[in-house]
Amino acid sequence: MRLSGILLIVCFLTLILIVPLQGAGPNSTLKPSSTPKSVIVKDKYPNIEMGFLNGAVVSDQPEGVLLKAGSLVVYNKDLDRTIAEADEKVRSGLKKYASLVLEQISIPKLLVIEIKQEAAKNGREITETDDDKIIQDYLPTLIEKVKVSDAEILEFYNTNKDSFGDATLAQIKPQIQQYLTQQNLQKLINERIRTIGDRMKIEISASWLKAQAALERDNPVNKARDNGKPTMVDFGSKGCVPCDMLAPILETLQEKYNGKANIVVVLVGEEPVLASRYGVEVIPLQIFYDKTGKEVFRHEGFYSQKEIEQKLSEVGVN
Repeated sequence: MRLSGILLIVCFLTLILIVPLQGAGPNSTLKPSSTPKSVIVKDKYPNIEMGFLNGAVVSDQPEGVLLKAGSLVVYNKDLDRTIAEADEKVRSGLKKYASLVLEQISIPKLLVIEIKQEAAKNGREITETDDDKIIQDYLPTLIEKVKVSDAEILEFYNTNKDSFGDATLAQIKPQIQQYLTQQNLQKLINERIRTIGDRMKIEISASWLKAQAALERDNPVNKARDNGKPTMVDFGSKGCVPCDMLAPILETLQEKYNGKANIVVVLVGEEPVLASRYGVEVIPLQIFYDKTGKEVFRHEGFYSQKEIEQKLSEVGVN
């Protein structure tokens, strides 16, 4: 089941995508041994999901400044205003996972900086002042890079034939092509954001991050990842057919692997912001972690008990 509404708090194709992205750290050069080495978020706070901010440099910032990258400066007041304007149902969750909001504010602005730099290299000048319009105008240039082949369309049709009823491939082909094009475009955009730390130095306030990391650790997923046992997390919902099929299997696994592994169930309707923090777009979603809390595998859709146990064995469960 593909999620929508409150769970997809931010959608990049409408200019505010938030996904669980592993940002890479900024490029470094050799420096004298007396120069302190930059501290990266993912090294200082392992097992905390902070999207592309995982690759940001932790540094002291002036009071009120949360993030700096190129010409971009994000202030605490920007964060507070964005949370205050959010739907009341998710406001408390956004306060707890405020790094998600910091991404929401930063991503479009960082992309605009890069789009303008790319245009300048090609001898063009962007005179448009609205960030949303700049990104919307840029997206069509990416579609050329995500063309879908007939072989991909045929494979998708054969895999999902039961969902199309009596529709033939010829009848449904345009819709499949559009869906796969959007899917591939999303992957390209995700990768663009994931690697933004390779192309631009991003700095994040050390004092703010310290307090925020403590808040963001307080959830069942992070607690499991930190307890030294392999973990499987299932993000699902009641009333979702494959989720309901998985429910008794998960109960069996919780009992069978008690003390050996963590089998964590998260209902996205009850934890929408946590689900967004972990990049959940389709349910059910299973994420597997080794005993150090490192993510090693993701799977979308129904997963049989045999397949789950095989994967648990691969991550070190006896």
